[in-house]
Amino acid sequence: METEEKDKTTVPKSDRVLRHVVLFKFAAHAGPAELSEIGRALSALRGKIPEILDLEWGTDVSIEGKSQGFTHCLLVTFAGEAQRAVYLPHPEHKKFGQKIREEGLLEDVIVFDYWTPVC
Repeated sequence: METEEKDKTTVPKSDRVLRHVVLFKFAAHAGPAELSEIGRALSALRGKIPEILDLEWGTDVSIEGKSQGFTHCLLVTFAGEAQRAVYLPHPEHKKFGQKIREEGLLEDVIVFDYWTPVC
């Protein structure tokens, strides 16, 4: 079986999923109503983009104090790179990103993708 070259893992591609992690640092003026609406909009992507295997949205509850102002996390799971390639330019995904940028709600973002074995 073919394995992913980039991460040098020995887990076959068919036994892995691709995780897309997005950490959000919102502007100080982003209030509870706006953040709640963002959560609803992100959660709705799962029903609008069939390539999404799973989607989680949550708020930082770490007690370590190392979040550097990033307060929310989005975790999207894909079967592979082809599905992520559909998601990234998907009109619903783009519409969400454009909306939070236009409203000035996003101060910073970190995106990190990785392969993990299917459990």
